[in-house]
Amino acid sequence: MARSVYSPEFKREASQLVVARGVSVAQASRDLDEHATVLRRWVREFGSSGQDAFPGKGQLKPEDEEVRSLRREVAKLKAERDILKNHSGPTPACAR
Repeated sequence: MARSVYSPEFKREASQLVVARGVSVAQASRDLDEHATVLRRWVREFGSSGQDAFPGKGQLKPEDEEVRSLRREVAKLKAERDILKNHSGPTPACAR
């Protein structure tokens, strides 16, 4: 059986069906022809992230993108620090 791929809009609407309209997960899963476990996961993610849920393949939520950017910057700064720490440049005349 092939795995179904749904758009972020579909997942949001399915989640809103359960959250906002009060339809049970069992009924919504029958109506949408999707397993109840999958629908529960969508509802949970929608509940924690709201409209930022389901960003799409290869895209991150804004806060995850910020964390990724900050980690990249920290790695760069550590590399620069290590270069400066290990640099054995010319010795000042007064230190000889």
